Amino acid sequence: TGPMSSECLGSLLRITLSAEYFEDKYLSLFVVDQSGTAWELDEAMAAQCGYTVTYTTWRSIQLHASALSCHSHFEKDVFTVTIQIKASPTPDMSNATTHMKSASCHYGLWSPREIICESNYMEVSVRREVPQTIKAFVQDEPEDWTRVFPQAKAEEASIWQIVFHQPEEKRALLVGNAWSAGYGLNTTDSRVLLRVPYTAAQVQLVEDQGITFSVLRSSTFYKYQWVILMVDTAVACPVDGVDYTNKTITWTVPKYIPPLSAGMTSFKDVLVEAGVDLHKLSAKEMASRKYVLLNELKAITMKIPIGAEGGYYKTSVSNGQLGVKYTINLFLEHQWEDNKWQLTKHTIIKEIETPFEQAEVAITNNLNLSAGLMNVTVGTFLPDAELVNLTIEGVVVAVPEVVQHGYLIHRTRYANGSKAYAVQVPLDSPSVKKEYVREDMRAYTLNVTLMFITYPSSETFVVPVIALSTVKDAVLPSATEFCDGRNLHLIITRGNVDQNWLPFVSDWQLTQEAAQKYNYILRDNGTHLAISVPFLSPHVSYEGFHTSAIKASFYLTLKDDITLAQRRDFSVSCIFSPAELIQCLPNGTVIITAIKLVGGEDLDTALLVLRDRQCKPSLVTEMTATFKFDVNTCGTSRKFNSTTVTYENEVLYFRPGNDIPIYQLKFLCFYAVEQTVDVQHESKKTPPPSIKPGSGCLALSLKLFKEKSYSEPYQESEYPVVKYLREALYFEVELLQPKDARLDLNLDDCWATNSQSQDSLPQWHILIQGCENNKDSYRTVFHKVNYSLRVKFPQHLKRFEVRMLTFVQGTSLLQE
Repeated sequence: TGPMSSECLGSLLRITLSAEYFEDKYLSLFVVDQSGTAWELDEAMAAQCGYTVTYTTWRSIQLHASALSCHSHFEKDVFTVTIQIKASPTPDMSNATTHMKSASCHYGLWSPREIICESNYMEVSVRREVPQTIKAFVQDEPEDWTRVFPQAKAEEASIWQIVFHQPEEKRALLVGNAWSAGYGLNTTDSRVLLRVPYTAAQVQLVEDQGITFSVLRSSTFYKYQWVILMVDTAVACPVDGVDYTNKTITWTVPKYIPPLSAGMTSFKDVLVEAGVDLHKLSAKEMASRKYVLLNELKAITMKIPIGAEGGYYKTSVSNGQLGVKYTINLFLEHQWEDNKWQLTKHTIIKEIETPFEQAEVAITNNLNLSAGLMNVTVGTFLPDAELVNLTIEGVVVAVPEVVQHGYLIHRTRYANGSKAYAVQVPLDSPSVKKEYVREDMRAYTLNVTLMFITYPSSETFVVPVIALSTVKDAVLPSATEFCDGRNLHLIITRGNVDQNWLPFVSDWQLTQEAAQKYNYILRDNGTHLAISVPFLSPHVSYEGFHTSAIKASFYLTLKDDITLAQRRDFSVSCIFSPAELIQCLPNGTVIITAIKLVGGEDLDTALLVLRDRQCKPSLVTEMTATFKFDVNTCGTSRKFNSTTVTYENEVLYFRPGNDIPIYQLKFLCFYAVEQTVDVQHESKKTPPPSIKPGSGCLALSLKLFKEKSYSEPYQESEYPVVKYLREALYFEVELLQPKDARLDLNLDDCWATNSQSQDSLPQWHILIQGCENNKDSYRTVFHKVNYSLRVKFPQHLKRFEVRMLTFVQGTSLLQE
């Protein structure tokens, strides 16, 4: 059949452009006149010249041409129409290919009056009759025509003018003016034609039997030799009359419409026929399709079940929602006889479209686990809808480019023209979200949005696709736990579900900053998460305390990073000796750390005391209290035997107003009574004590703390620190290396400058030879450093407090 095919349908010719041949091409349509000139067809020309262009659901294009269209060649009851198609792959129509099609149709059975109601124009053609007396008359004086009818003679066309009958006036237009107004006029040897676009200015809307008609009342004057003749060229076409009830289309057309029956006194039906797509249907064919055609006294009614054969569904979009409309191209031909025109043939072509009906899109998820693919089928869709792009993680990607994102799109066409789309994406694609569900199950979620466009209306709609598949492939994290002398260690091996799970200790998220605050060690290399916690830590719980062992436990929870749902619990428990809590120093100093046991959560460690209740802890945390005292104080008792002396005391907790302790921790220190050591001695005069100068490497740090407790230093990210004038600044200087208990840290000079250079001027001395600056009205205050979990060697630290100052010259502030 080639790219175009033609079909003769009475006084109309239909040319169909193949959808397959012209698919994905930009088209321009032209009609070619008898001289070979091609005229580009637009909407205005089509309505004026007798052409109608429609698009079918199969995306083919149909052109209807009237037998008396502007560019048709009519000879001996045969009319010929030639069209030209230019097709290009680009909108600018470059590299276009040209296709020509000529088609001829025979149409010789003209009625005295024929009316066609097309979708974009109304057309009336009447027989051109000349009285016999005029035919026999011979014009003796041709020049008289010019004198009497100069205006008529000036018009070259055989039609002279047209007069429009409107309620308020009559308006006459010459042929040229009527043509400029959009009217189509034509004559042949036997007929006079008027074609009227529905949008023409003189068209009126008239109601008859509840049905609205587009009506034009007119008389057309044409010349025959030296005589001007007039014919009635009234035309009327129904614009509504369609009802939708009970899944049925009801189309009603009144008979003998007043504008067409003016001056008539008798009517008689000759023929009533109907069909689809300009094809007449027999009564048997209508019955098989469940069509009903009723020819009643005053109207013709046609009933079509919605969805019946002959029509088709097309895609529709309303407020962004996808739906369908049923469309059927009906036509009705009514012929009647009357006393004025003898025979009138009224052909009405009516495209009927049902109201919008929302449609659901089927989404089928077919997981291909062996291939590691999510395979989602979307649809079916009607032939007039086409997938144009996908939105993947917020990025709009055209269909040809989705392969770059790991996607494959497959289109499946079915025999009825509908189609479905299969979206394939690997399970390990970043756009497929993985989520741990339970036990060894993982949920894979694909969340993409498909955008479609409809042809030829160019409406767009989107289909959100959320496909969920549950797969038994989850690998949960596992843990190895162990202890060394003073630390608990937990090493978690990551699985495939916990990449974004967060470590929590109770309700407290364990970050690097938080770990540093409590002297924890936290390492995460992506495959392993390692945590090391000192035995004496705020988040370690203690139980089973007795004279031989302490059970210390550390609990860690992995939580979902979004919902914070608890996903996995881990713990490490170790048995420690109570000796870890006690230090009996050779100089008779005892340092003991009391711990809060499981079950004693309401115990306030700050209220722990020794036997002498005046002896209170020197360092308190939520879980521990540390005491430092001499063996001869705080109510310590002692026992002697032949080799040792034993010192004993207790850590006690009393509720207010009660002298019976609810917490009791007894501890002992053993010292040897007699110990023999061989010492080589040589009598020699003892020289005076002296300190010899030496050199070596010392590692020092200077930190600024937030509070007087010296518990939290400022981090590097928090600098510069903003303080008000005279606000306290808490400094700590620490000897980091070497860790030698015999060393004492002493500060000599300390000064402030107005820049980062220690030698810049001006300077203000904070310490001079280890002492406060007595010239300062706000003198430096030293703070005692005590032993704690963080401070193993108090003699290695110096802490002092100064007031915020600034440099001035006169009354002006000095700034670098």
